[in-house]
Amino acid sequence: MTTTQERSVPKPVFTDAEAGAKVFPDSGARQFNYFNPAKRKQSHYEDVTVEVQPDPRHYLAQGWLYAFADGRGGYPLEWTRLKAWGSDRPEPQRGPGSGGRGYDWPAHGWHEFRDPNEEWELTLYRYNANVVRQLNQNVEAARQSKAFEQWNHNWVTFVAQHVGAWMHVDHGLGLYLFANANRRAPTNMHNNAISVNSMHRIRAAQDLALYNLTLSEEIEGFDGTAHLSTWNDDPAWQGVRETAEQLTAIDDWCEAVFAANVVFEPLVGELFRSNLVQQAAPANGDFVTPTLIGAEEFDFAERDLRYTRVMFDLLVNDKEFAEHNTKILQEWLGTWVPRCLKAARTLQPLWSQPDAKPSRFEDGLDRVKSRFGGILSDLRLQTPKELAQ
Repeated sequence: MTTTQERSVPKPVFTDAEAGAKVFPDSGARQFNYFNPAKRKQSHYEDVTVEVQPDPRHYLAQGWLYAFADGRGGYPLEWTRLKAWGSDRPEPQRGPGSGGRGYDWPAHGWHEFRDPNEEWELTLYRYNANVVRQLNQNVEAARQSKAFEQWNHNWVTFVAQHVGAWMHVDHGLGLYLFANANRRAPTNMHNNAISVNSMHRIRAAQDLALYNLTLSEEIEGFDGTAHLSTWNDDPAWQGVRETAEQLTAIDDWCEAVFAANVVFEPLVGELFRSNLVQQAAPANGDFVTPTLIGAEEFDFAERDLRYTRVMFDLLVNDKEFAEHNTKILQEWLGTWVPRCLKAARTLQPLWSQPDAKPSRFEDGLDRVKSRFGGILSDLRLQTPKELAQ
């Protein structure tokens, strides 16, 4: 019979410091929230978004971990002229024995924003993958059925020059306006919504670039480089180009989002996409281009404008700075409405170029003006006098 010799190993010593050993109020609770959810129960979106970006006014007890060359750290609230309640309160003074808490949640009004689209990393990839998959199937079906051979001759030139030129607007605003505004916004809820907006624009630019390559292969004589000279030199596009470049130069992140999504897109973007390309394409034998343009139209109308309305609605109804914010938004309208209307009117020659004409330019402009007025009414902003011209 063999015997097992007892081995010498360290014995566990319990010190009551182990997880779950101590008993204290709520020690039996299996849920913990460091924020107040918008509804009774927090959503998955809130779980992965709220307070992901720390704030020294709340839990970031040691203050910002880094600073810019001028001494400002993290996400300065003064990166926009607009204010949410509590913005003017000083950051809590921390020190030995001061404890880790700052102000109660929410630490200031910026934290109250919730994206109605509930966008975060997973939804971004899922949504855009579905859109691209559907667009690729549409283009492939058209290629196999030789649908591009049915296009009117002038429509081929129109798509090469003008539909292709719109990719420069998407690329510029996506990369230099929204991506920049995303970094400057003070909470992760704003960061997510604006960065997804940025990705929508960059994906739309890529959709048009890949479509341009496909058409260069499928249509004999299609000039895949025509969009460059159109964007750079065509007088009809110089108003849009000038305004788009001015938008990318805005320093105030709120002004950038407001000018792009509340003013430029309704007055210029929807005028070009919905009232020109979408209406003219079918009559010219093209059922493919509207699917690409329609995807971008949906991005703006159903998702990007949706979060923008909620974001600015909070600011014009802020319990401390509503009047201040409304005054500045009216000031921004006075700057950007004349510029965007001028850009829209310079596009007018495009309405006469397809063989099968869309509805009149003035009718389309009246429609986008009416929609723009509705957006301002929802935000309780006054319609600028330039809109009546």
